[in-house]
Amino acid sequence: MNRILISIMDGLRAPDWLKRAEDYLKLVSSRLNYDNEEISVLFCNDEYIRELNKNYRNIDAPTDVLSFENDEEYEDEEGKWKCAGDIAVSLDMLKVNAEYFDIDVNTELKRLLLHGLLHLNGMDHGEEHIAAGKEPECEMLKLQEKLLDEFKDEKIII
Repeated sequence: MNRILISIMDGLRAPDWLKRAEDYLKLVSSRLNYDNEEISVLFCNDEYIRELNKNYRNIDAPTDVLSFENDEEYEDEEGKWKCAGDIAVSLDMLKVNAEYFDIDVNTELKRLLLHGLLHLNGMDHGEEHIAAGKEPECEMLKLQEKLLDEFKDEKIII
């Protein structure tokens, strides 16, 4: 079992699908055999993620998803937990990406959540990024796309 903590940036209206995003991450985490992980996800806008990108990666531009690994552990009445880290997803960029890839926002949201989750668990893709019409070469992006296909029937945004 994993703990998924979902929040929305102050000032943004909370979408009705937040609980389904949590359920999706629990499902995918279980499939990947990640256990006793605590993951936080913040849905934000381009301005906020741009600031994160600038402060932590020295890139003064918005991006779609950022992951911040933690790896600390703690114990409570339910057991021992690994704080895997934090994922930030830009809701603005979500729409832009969906249009670029010519897919629905539900599929793109699942891709971004998968991407963040894989990063929190030590995977990396170097300089390679997903591009429309091009098959990925690195293991992380291959796994991401495989899982996206495996969970294609899951609905977060209805």
